[in-house]
Amino acid sequence: MEAKYDFERKFREQVLKCSRCGFCQAHCPVFGATLRPAYNARGKMLILKEVMEGKIDLNDELIETLFQCTMCANCFTNCPSGVEVAEIIKCVRRDMVNIGSCHPAFKGMNEVLKKYTNIYAEEQSEDFNRQRNRQAEYVFFIGCVGAYREEESTTATLDLLDRLNINYTLIDEVCCSGVLEDVGFQINENLAKKNIERILTTNASALITGCPYCARTFNSKPQYDELKDKGIKILHISQLLKDYDFDVKTDMVVTYHDPCDLGRHCGIFEEPRQTIRKITPNFVEMPHNRMDALCCGAGGGVRGAYAKNSIAMARRRLQEAEAVGAQVVLTECNSCVHNLSNAKLRRQKFEVHNTTHFIIQLLEGK
Repeated sequence: MEAKYDFERKFREQVLKCSRCGFCQAHCPVFGATLRPAYNARGKMLILKEVMEGKIDLNDELIETLFQCTMCANCFTNCPSGVEVAEIIKCVRRDMVNIGSCHPAFKGMNEVLKKYTNIYAEEQSEDFNRQRNRQAEYVFFIGCVGAYREEESTTATLDLLDRLNINYTLIDEVCCSGVLEDVGFQINENLAKKNIERILTTNASALITGCPYCARTFNSKPQYDELKDKGIKILHISQLLKDYDFDVKTDMVVTYHDPCDLGRHCGIFEEPRQTIRKITPNFVEMPHNRMDALCCGAGGGVRGAYAKNSIAMARRRLQEAEAVGAQVVLTECNSCVHNLSNAKLRRQKFEVHNTTHFIIQLLEGK
């Protein structure tokens, strides 16, 4: 039988590799928050098998199941069969968008990025009182969340770069638009071209970003290949900071949350810890860390489309921070900071910060 959908042509063998063992269930953040078997990887693969067999069609009835995935890749990490769930789901979502089935929040996001330069449809971001578009060694790319929702964290990051005498510039950046691929659409080519043009104009040798997803997009998406072709190195800020000393320490109990995009997707685990250990002798790991870290629930568009479940996932993660007696939860992703902070209960007295924000607080004696 001829394949009806693109996901079947590309990933049929992958879908059939699922042995239904259920190992993914223990690691799926969406299942952990909902206890709905259809929402974990095994459930999704069983549904897609029925689609390939012609028993059901991709349609609006499957939106709740197939669009509710954070793309954290914890299922793939723990899958004995090596099923590439996130890549399959992205392809399925493209198929659904092509037939007109898509969650309204994701349709809206795509439409917003046709008209605006950021996912929040805001006219103007915080200025941050820094020079833009000048000649510099580095470009610092803020990202939508850092520019429009976590401005305090971004200001602290820029303050730290200034203290370290790093020669950087901001640019009139626009959304990298990589998230569109997670929700069934294509990267906005017009936005990508604007970013490339503005980065190249600075003659910078490297691009630093505080957003792991932006780093992934610049490093791996063909729409941004020109940056690497021109010799521009793409760095997450944690890769830069590990080489610096900050001459400050704290006795507070500090733990670290591995962002899915930075950790499982980019393989960056030790660099943030190298920096954190320089400033705190009382560093503790949560039970789930590095490749096995729990997702904060913000990825894959889930925070925008399924806010209640997204917060529930974040609260599961914060339970681990509470259990190890952390006074501070550090992470290296503005989306994680945003979601974890929103999920924190009143009785939970620990702080949630980006590492740069915490270092600045220590340096300023707050």
